[in-house]
Order: sequence, then C-alpha cells, then structure tokens
Amino acid sequence: MTREELKLAALSLPYEPGVYLMKDASDTVIYVGKAKKLKNRVSQYFQDTASHTAKTRRMVASVDHFETIRAASEFEALVLECSLIKHYMPKYNILLKDDKGYPYLRLDLREPYPRITLEGRVKDDGARYFGPYGSRGRSQQVINTIQSVFKLPSCNKKFPRDIGKERPCLNFHMQHCDGWCRKEKPQEEYHALMEQAALLLSGKHKPLCEHIRAEMEAAAERMEFERAAMYRDRLRAVEALGQRQLVTAGTMADTDVIGWHQTEAKACFTVLHFIGGNLMDKDYEILSNPEDEREALSAIVKQYYLSRKAAPKRVLLPFAMEDAAPFAQLLLEKLEKTVRFIVPQRGDNLKLVALANKNAQEEAERATTASERLSGTLKLLAAMLKLPTYPARLEAYDISNIAGTDIVASMTVFVDGKPKKSDFKRFKVENLADQDDYASMRQVLCRRFCHYLDGDKGFAERPDALLIDGGAVHAQTVREALLAMGIDLPIFGMVKDDRHRTRALVTPDGAEIGIQATPAVFALIGRIQEETHRFAITYHRTLRSKRIRGSTLDEIKGVGEKRRLALLKHFKSVTAIRNASLDELSKVVPSSAAHAVYEYFHPQEQ
Repeated sequence: MTREELKLAALSLPYEPGVYLMKDASDTVIYVGKAKKLKNRVSQYFQDTASHTAKTRRMVASVDHFETIRAASEFEALVLECSLIKHYMPKYNILLKDDKGYPYLRLDLREPYPRITLEGRVKDDGARYFGPYGSRGRSQQVINTIQSVFKLPSCNKKFPRDIGKERPCLNFHMQHCDGWCRKEKPQEEYHALMEQAALLLSGKHKPLCEHIRAEMEAAAERMEFERAAMYRDRLRAVEALGQRQLVTAGTMADTDVIGWHQTEAKACFTVLHFIGGNLMDKDYEILSNPEDEREALSAIVKQYYLSRKAAPKRVLLPFAMEDAAPFAQLLLEKLEKTVRFIVPQRGDNLKLVALANKNAQEEAERATTASERLSGTLKLLAAMLKLPTYPARLEAYDISNIAGTDIVASMTVFVDGKPKKSDFKRFKVENLADQDDYASMRQVLCRRFCHYLDGDKGFAERPDALLIDGGAVHAQTVREALLAMGIDLPIFGMVKDDRHRTRALVTPDGAEIGIQATPAVFALIGRIQEETHRFAITYHRTLRSKRIRGSTLDEIKGVGEKRRLALLKHFKSVTAIRNASLDELSKVVPSSAAHAVYEYFHPQEQ
C-alpha cells in the first residue's frame, strides 16, 4: 500500500479500543501497539511524520500494510497486546531480553528421596515450585547453600537404588553430606530435612529457626553436645540464608522500586526488591537507547512482571505509566494479587526511587563505552537538528583578527565526535582591508568548497553539517554562498553566552536550537567551538608575531630574508638581537650586515 492508501485506511478505522499490527512487504509483523481509539492512534503514524522520532520514522517507512483487532475495552486491548508481542517479538517493539529466563526451584515431597532441581518453567505436576529467581547461577547457588546447610547429597547417586552399594564419597568425609547412601540413615530424617528446606524456600525461616533452636536445646539437655553443636551451626546458617539468599526471586518482596537511566548510547532498567524496608536484591536490564523513555518503561515493566509470574504489593516508579491501571487489573487476574503502582512525590519513597535511579545510572554508564557514548551523542544531535543523515563528519569554522589586521580563519574537522587534526585547515583571508566577518566567512567557505568541487586532495570529503562561529546572519551568509555554488548542506551558527560558551545552535532562518538541557550535546559542541577558536587564534598570533618581528629587521639595509631568519633563529627574538654586541652579531651574519644591525639599534653610539 502507498502512504496515501495507508492514511486512508487508518482514517476508516473506528473510534474503539483495540490492537494494531504493522506489517512489512513480506507480511512480517514489525510492530504491535494498543489504542484506546484505533482511528486516532493509527492515523497519527501516516500524517505528520516530521514529528515522529527517528525510530518511528524508520518503522513507518517499512510498513506495507496493517491489521487491527477490536477489543471490548482498553483492558482487553492491553491483554491482547502483551500476548501478541510475546508471540511475534516484533522488530520495533521494545523487548525485554528473555534469553536468560527466570528459573524456578522444584521440590516434590511425594518422592521417597526428593531433591531440589532447577527448572525453566512451572509445570502442573503436583510438585512445589519456588521462584522465579533472577538468574540460573543465582538459583544454583541457593541449591548449593541449602545442600550445605542441611548436609544433603549433591552427588549423582539415585536413592533408594544406590543405598548401601558403595562406601560414602568424599563429601561425607569432608562433612559436607551426612552420608544418605548409608543403610543406617533413616528415610524419615531425610524427609524431615527436605520439609525444613521447603519452609526455608517459602520464606518461613523464622518458624524454622524456632524449631531448630528447640531441637538444639533438647539435645543439650540430653547431654548430646555434638548433636547440639550441629543444630547450632544449622541454626546460624538458616538465619543467614533466610536473610540473604531467598529473596533473590523477588516473589516475597513487599515493595519493588523501579529505576531508569539513559546514557548517550544505553539505557538501564533497574528493580530493587525490598522486604520489610530492607533492600534484599537487585535486577537490571541493559537496553539500546530507546527514544521514548515513558514508552520504554511501560513496555519493560509489563514484560518483566508477566514473564516472572510474580509481583510485589507495591511498585514505586520514577514516572507515570500510561496504562498502569489496566495493567494492575491484568496482574490481579493473572497472579491473583493486588499491585499498586505509585509515583512518589516526596518523602522516603522518593528517596528510594532516587536510589534505584542511581543504581541504573551506574549500570548504564558501566555498559557504555566511550565510542558508544560519542555515537549516542551524535545521534541525539542529529535528532535535535533534524539532520537527514548521521553527522559522522562535522566541520567548524571561526574567524580571528585584531582591528582588521592579519585576518585568518580556521577549519576543524570532527569525525565520529573526535577531532581529525590531519584534516584541520587554516586560511589567510585576502584582499580585505577592513574587519568584515561576513565577507571573511564567505571567502573562506567559497575557497574551501572550490577545492572540494575540483577534487583537491585534503578537501575531497563532503561534511554532513557545518558549524559556523556566529549567529543566524553568519549561517545565512554561508548558505547563500554555497547555494550559489550548487552545494546544499545543513548549516548552523554557534551562538555564545556571556561566558563565551556555545549556548545554542541557530539555523540560517534564525530558529534557535537550545543545547544546554542536553549535557552530552552541550559538551560536544563546546569542545568543537573551543578547538576551532583555539586553532584560529593560534594561527592569527603566529602571523601577527611574524609581521611584528619581521617589520623591524626588514627596515635595516643589507638584511634580507635569509639574514633576518638566521638572526631570529640564533637570537630567538628581536629584543635579543637589539641587546647583542657587534662581535656576537658578526658570528651570525657577515661583518657589513652585523655593523648595519648594530648601528640601527644603537644610533647614539655612532
């Protein structure tokens, strides 16, 4: 379908809730979304595309046709959207990486010798499942710790098949296992320990601790001190395990605090799990930098809790979720649990969100390399300036002079955000007696792009955008000069504040684009402006110094270019030449020239 046909098809949709599926020419679903009113939402994609984010523009450009499914309510649309995203995993939806999964621990107490195993999902097999846990490694750590605490077998022997067949293994001799492969170990005792492990996994470590303490005291009264010591060690281990390990699943958390942070290239979604006001665990997910943080947070929160099949009583958010109410209703149906989504405005809850955001910031910055940071900054700049392409090559220009003398210009080049000094160029402005920044800039840019049109080495690469030191008139002057040459490039003036820092960029038409609210872009443009100004002023000072030094010596009869350079090379400055004796001068230049220089600076002696 053409763009116009897509637009007409969208305008024919009803003002009803539902789900829409965007498809490409191969009939692949590339995006799934929900809408309170299908007509309003879907038609937005095919109207004013200039207001879309870059990602949305790419998606719309790939759409060949779309389908819709009407729903009875916004809630029904949300349920359907979640289901379709999970089924199709569309390219342009923000997706939670689910490859690591959320493992569970399985324990079936109906077996004669039950063991705790790691499972990828809950099955309807009558066994008890605990979790989900944050990672398989962490889940295995819980299993290992429980085996150590209760001295359960960790070997590959099958019970009761292998009981009494071989001598106990090394674990028994190292006191890591009670040797359940021995005939004298009663099955009832093994079952009792597994029931205690189930209590521990259920988060009921306090009643379990009371039970073990009672066993310890009873053994002490019977004067079975070794057994009492064993219970004592088990009690300490259970207390530590109950506080540290079991909440890795997040299922027992009463409060989850969501954090969010975006660098120039990455974003991080963080969840802090709290039980009784104590921080027990953290989950996080690194994503490629999304363009709409609210849409991203809403998508990730929904996928996070639905995939885990677990949620706390409260979820504190850094900013509001658009569909928090219908999603809470969905969790009530799926998990039979009431979950409140809260955006704190003050107090301790706001401090908890700040802590979660800080954790997200640390993880995002750790995951972002320097090159990714620069690349992300340039993408932000491209979006702010509405550039047609990624600005891999930026060229910046500045004019330097004092009272119209020694007018020079600098051209600096930044490739992928880094200065490419081998491409830096300096220009000496010609045939301008008075200070005229506009004429100077026009001359310099015309000279630069004449070289480009001629294919001259060093000028052959075409920049993606030009940054001109100055305001809208400077940018307009350059645009007019280049258009006259048949060259159309994005051109922006760099507008400075009172502290000589670039506060904004301005188009040739006078539209200002503020950059101070985006620190990464502000810092990049500031570096470009400072480097360009430094390069220009350095060249200007060099020319001015040469002119001042050369003018004095050039007035001396018998001192030409070679002798002047020889004197300056030896004495380093005109002042040193003035203070030199005749003998010292004669060692550098011929006697007649030495006499001429000495007499010029010491006329009174003659």
